[in-house]
Amino acid sequence: MPERRTTPAADRAALMMQLVPYLIAQGEVSVREAAAEFDVPPARMREMVQRLTMIGLPGDDGYWGLPHELFDIDWDLLDERDVISITNTVGLERSPRLTAGEAAALLAGLRVAMSLPGVGDSEVLRGLLAKLARGASAAPADVIVAPAPVDSVRETVDQALRRGVAVSFTYKAPDAPPTTRTVDPVKVHLANGQWYLQGWCHLREAMRTFHLDRVSALELTDLPIEHGQEPVPALFEPGAEDLVARIRFPASITQLLGDYLDRAEVVVDGDTATATMRVADEHSLRRLAARHGGAVEILEPAGARVAAAQWARAGLAQYGV
Repeated sequence: MPERRTTPAADRAALMMQLVPYLIAQGEVSVREAAAEFDVPPARMREMVQRLTMIGLPGDDGYWGLPHELFDIDWDLLDERDVISITNTVGLERSPRLTAGEAAALLAGLRVAMSLPGVGDSEVLRGLLAKLARGASAAPADVIVAPAPVDSVRETVDQALRRGVAVSFTYKAPDAPPTTRTVDPVKVHLANGQWYLQGWCHLREAMRTFHLDRVSALELTDLPIEHGQEPVPALFEPGAEDLVARIRFPASITQLLGDYLDRAEVVVDGDTATATMRVADEHSLRRLAARHGGAVEILEPAGARVAAAQWARAGLAQYGV
């Protein structure tokens, strides 16, 4: 007589935990089909379903006393047609659900994640988007993640990563002539509302970070990526070409400056704080100064003060001021 194979208790419990949501999602399913889905014999599946009716919510005294506190199935359907159908789910439909606002916020985050090169066609993310939309307590508000001017750049980088080839583009750093770069792309980041490409620059023969707003004429090359495994520095890690900048601001808004101060040296004098940090170029502090409505003052370099002032005046000009 062949030895009967037994299933460890932990595995049996895991199967039961997976079985319930499966049966609820199916509505009605044959014993044979369910057995094939869980890779068990039909007789084992029937036994699992029957045992399911002895599981439920514990009552006040620690045991089940009422029928509605246990899972139940359509016994006639099981006996006559060999079909499984759960008729009582012991309150699973009362599980906490996301509010419409919570679902909308998560949907927005997932859509941003889907825009990252190499992630955009992920079936996992597509499935999560659908589940979030269905699982909210009310229909989530329509969420639109506005496309940035760098969308076509991200799409090309995505193709490069999938094909395993380098990209070529024109890069215009502030106060510097345009240069043609060939780069083995490694990562694309979104930080402080700005997109960055990190990769091995063939011109500099080192890992570099490129602000995608300054990239133009991006094209795929036939050169295979050869430096994709090189160590990638932190996104805002100081480099040899960085400038030293100083800003002054009320100490009360220190927490609002976020990533800008991660590697800064901050000195607090009463209600005022001064931060010394390294920045990639003189234009990189404009957005920080503008975002805080005059609370942040750029002390140096002088070129950064001028760039921020010019940017502010250009913004005011849009309103006819």
